Amino acid sequence: MKDYILLLPIIFIFHDMEEIIGFGWFFRRNPQMFIKHPHITASYRKFTNEGFAAAVYEEFIPFFGLSLLAYYFPGRVLYGIWFGMLLCLTGHFVAHIAICIYVGKFIPSLITSIICLPLSLLIVLRTFGLIAFDTLTVISAALTVPAMMLNMKLAHRLMSALDKR
Repeated sequence: MKDYILLLPIIFIFHDMEEIIGFGWFFRRNPQMFIKHPHITASYRKFTNEGFAAAVYEEFIPFFGLSLLAYYFPGRVLYGIWFGMLLCLTGHFVAHIAICIYVGKFIPSLITSIICLPLSLLIVLRTFGLIAFDTLTVISAALTVPAMMLNMKLAHRLMSALDKR
């Protein structure tokens, strides 16, 4: 497991660097995206790189922190949480690819999503065989998914608060 645990925050930051660098440029060059796809772009209406970077940093904290905990203190609960976070990140890549197909346009985050999706799927498959999935581990992983969704909402609120300034 230790061979894979610290890959999670590395993959996260590799992907999110593309988002931080590309989204400001993308929205400035494609303002019609706010009109054509408001349900996708609503939280990016007053986008600033600073607000977005702060949101990414806020999301990075649990990825990095829990990966370190699972690395240094291996156990069923931490492995379950880590696995749930890996599933969330893998789903995040799928969502970016699906959004790109839906809007019919290249969006920042597509390149690293295409690169990271097979890698994260490989890590899912490899670690699935290494983790002893008992009830506690499965519950930990299952509860992590909604917790990370709530964390993403918190990150978007942080971004919106900073973007208003």
